[in-house]
Amino acid sequence: MKIINAKVFTEDCAFEEKEICISKEYISHSSGDDVCIDAAGCIAIPGLTDIHFHGCMGQDFCNGTQEAIQTIADYQLANGITSICPATMTYDEETLTGICRAAAAHVNGQKGADLVGINMEGPFISLAKKGAQNPKYIHKPDTEMFRRLQKEANGLIKLVDLAPEEEGAMDFISALKGEVVLSIAHTTADFNTAAEALRRGASHITHLYNAMPSFTHRAPGVIGAAVDDPHCEAELICDGIHIHPAVVRTTFKMFGDDRVILISDSMEATGLKDGEYSLGGQAVHVVGNRATLECDGTIAGSATNLMDCMRTAVQKMGIPLASAVKCAAVNPAKSIGIYDRYGSISVGKYANIVLLDENTLETKKIIFRGKEL
Repeated sequence: MKIINAKVFTEDCAFEEKEICISKEYISHSSGDDVCIDAAGCIAIPGLTDIHFHGCMGQDFCNGTQEAIQTIADYQLANGITSICPATMTYDEETLTGICRAAAAHVNGQKGADLVGINMEGPFISLAKKGAQNPKYIHKPDTEMFRRLQKEANGLIKLVDLAPEEEGAMDFISALKGEVVLSIAHTTADFNTAAEALRRGASHITHLYNAMPSFTHRAPGVIGAAVDDPHCEAELICDGIHIHPAVVRTTFKMFGDDRVILISDSMEATGLKDGEYSLGGQAVHVVGNRATLECDGTIAGSATNLMDCMRTAVQKMGIPLASAVKCAAVNPAKSIGIYDRYGSISVGKYANIVLLDENTLETKKIIFRGKEL
């Protein structure tokens, strides 16, 4: 297959009109057949990678079934998210074990978007900043518990979230540095505590601004510590609900587009109509893009997929297109260590390509592992 006349997103994070050659599943120097796609009027971007979301189409990753995972993978692929790292919620170890086993089993012969990892969002979090997490199952950071779950997941857990102020958290970070990406999340940590966690080996912030102290001029907190550390990356939900557009623009100025990772944090209502749904065993009310807990109105994830979040960042928040693509495709792949196969349109990588209308950013075609969907 050969794609011609597209403006192609390059390794330098710019757009250049050039041919893309595909042989079998991979980007190559020459095409493997005579198929030619004329992509005039389109931009070609890598398939996106969502490293933090919970579900869609009425299914949650934590349902822990093959049906749920397959429904999620199919929906994500149909929307140009070609690799996925779905997130768990705060549950007991038995439930998390079942989820990990289901994910590991799915990888064998999987279809739809590639399941490339698990984001373990709970249960090592702060009760005071639980957000939509179930307080019943909050657990102190436990290295051995994590390693048991990682074994059941066959090494799929790529990120583990924790509140660094909780008992045992610093030792947890020191013990697991290098084994998994350690992310500060659902936390009351002040600047010094967050900075210490980053010095010890944490390198990631879960859904920046949400479920953490606010950034102020005398108490910069987690946000200030993250900005200060040049190796720390931050997740950002650009669904138009979680974060004001001015704050999104300010965040890009503070972190630069090398350290921002766009996520959707989507829940099971994504792709469906308004109504009553569930997240982490708790009732959620969804109207438009806004999902809130029935019990107290807390924002409970989003109802927007990552491709739509990327469009929103560009079209409604003023983020340059190249930066938005970088933060939705390149940076997440690098973050969880899969950039050797995903995240850019480069020779030797999987031919996962999305063609977007250059004016509207509407999806025109999706090529996944060298085949047009």
